[in-house]
Amino acid sequence: MPSPKFHNSFRQYHRWIGFFLAGIMAVYAISGVLLIFRTTDFLKYESTHERQLEVGLSGKGLGEQLRMKGFAVVEETADTIRFRQGEYNKQSGEVVYTQKDYPAPLAKMVKLHKATTNSPLFIVNIAFGVALLFFVVSSFLMFMPRALPYKNGLKIAGVGFVLMVLMVMFGS
Repeated sequence: MPSPKFHNSFRQYHRWIGFFLAGIMAVYAISGVLLIFRTTDFLKYESTHERQLEVGLSGKGLGEQLRMKGFAVVEETADTIRFRQGEYNKQSGEVVYTQKDYPAPLAKMVKLHKATTNSPLFIVNIAFGVALLFFVVSSFLMFMPRALPYKNGLKIAGVGFVLMVLMVMFGS
C-alpha cells in the first residue's frame, strides 16, 4: 500500500496541474458551449465576400470550389448561378456571397475545440485529454484508500460513470 507521502505528492501534482489547466479549461468550456449552438446564428455576424474563380463553372463545380456548408444551387441561367448564400457570374468568374461566422477570438476558440489531425492544434487537444485523465486518476490518489472521502468518492464517481453511460446510450 502506498504511503501517505505518495498520496500527498499526488495532491500537490493535482493542485499544480489544476492551476495550470484552469485557463485552458475555461477556453474549452466556452468553446464547447458555443459548439452546442453551431447550427444557430447565436453570436455570429454576417460578412460579404467577393472572390474571383474560373469562368464558366457549373453548379457542382462552383460548390466544389467554394466548399461551403449547406451549398445548394437555387437558380441557374446562362449567365449566373444563384445559390443560397450568393451569386456567381459565369462570364466574369466573380462570386459574391455572404457567410455567418463568429468574431475572430470566438472563431479561434471553436477551431481549437474542433481541431483534427490535419491541424497542428490537435497536439493541444491530446495533451489536454491526457491531463484530464491524470485528474481522474490523481483524484483517487489524493486520499488514503481506507479514508471515508476515498470511499465516498468511489461511490460518487460510479454514479457519474453510470449516468454518462446511460446518457450516451439513450441520449443520442
